[in-house]
Amino acid sequence: MKKRFYLLTIFLLLLLSACGTSPSSSEESKGNTSLSTLEKAKKEGSITIGFANEKPFAYQDENGKLTGEAVEVARAVLKNLGINEMKGVLTEFGSLIPGLNAKRFDMITAGMYITPERCEEVIFANPEYTLGAALGVKANNPLNLKSYEDIKSNPNAKVGVMAGAIEHNYLKDSGIPEKQISIVPDIPSAISALLSGRVDAVTMTGPSLEAMLESANSKEIVRVKDFEQPIINGNPIQGYGASAFRKEDTEFRDAFNAELQKLKESGELLKIIEPFGFTENELPGETTADELCK
Repeated sequence: MKKRFYLLTIFLLLLLSACGTSPSSSEESKGNTSLSTLEKAKKEGSITIGFANEKPFAYQDENGKLTGEAVEVARAVLKNLGINEMKGVLTEFGSLIPGLNAKRFDMITAGMYITPERCEEVIFANPEYTLGAALGVKANNPLNLKSYEDIKSNPNAKVGVMAGAIEHNYLKDSGIPEKQISIVPDIPSAISALLSGRVDAVTMTGPSLEAMLESANSKEIVRVKDFEQPIINGNPIQGYGASAFRKEDTEFRDAFNAELQKLKESGELLKIIEPFGFTENELPGETTADELCK
């Protein structure tokens, strides 16, 4: 009897001990998984971003540092939020939104234009810049291409555009058939296509094209200085770029917007984007993501 009582006592003590520690362990586990993206980033002091290696928006410089207009704006905002480290995941532009939603990274800093279609898949911060389109051609512009209309009217002309870029929509909306459009994955591919004659022009934003010309370091490629902005639905096209977040991360987006607004009001935003070829003319004014998503 004594032996049975002794064993029963030990069993009860072990049971009580287990009951005392389980809730704590469970609560700790629950606490970790319930942190929002912003809370987790603040706690860890770092965040993972997706970028597409496209100058001047987001790229790695010769020293391997992640930089660019979108990166430096995000870096300033995140620092003010207490997040000091940014880890980059290089991704093809067209795979950025799928990668974000698959949680390969926690935000996109790639100078991505805000469009109603993209707003169906992600939420955007308010814009940090605004830009039109630009056209790059071989020196002397052999086909005399000065607009999307010129490309449309010449069935032999082919134009290159990066995968997932908004300019692809502009080309289609301008009535240029798909057989005249060549999709390229990145800027080096655009340079190669133009130099080899696979395309007669490439289109992208002005700063991206300037970065391409710098990268090509060739007198064989030039920017069309008198390029006419395409007219879509009666209006000259104008793109607005911003950081993007997963749909559930509204807290993060709102906190980002609050700090971004401070940079705009203080004049700091212009100082951040100027080194990347942006001017006061490229500031977005008071345009909001909500307006652009409609």
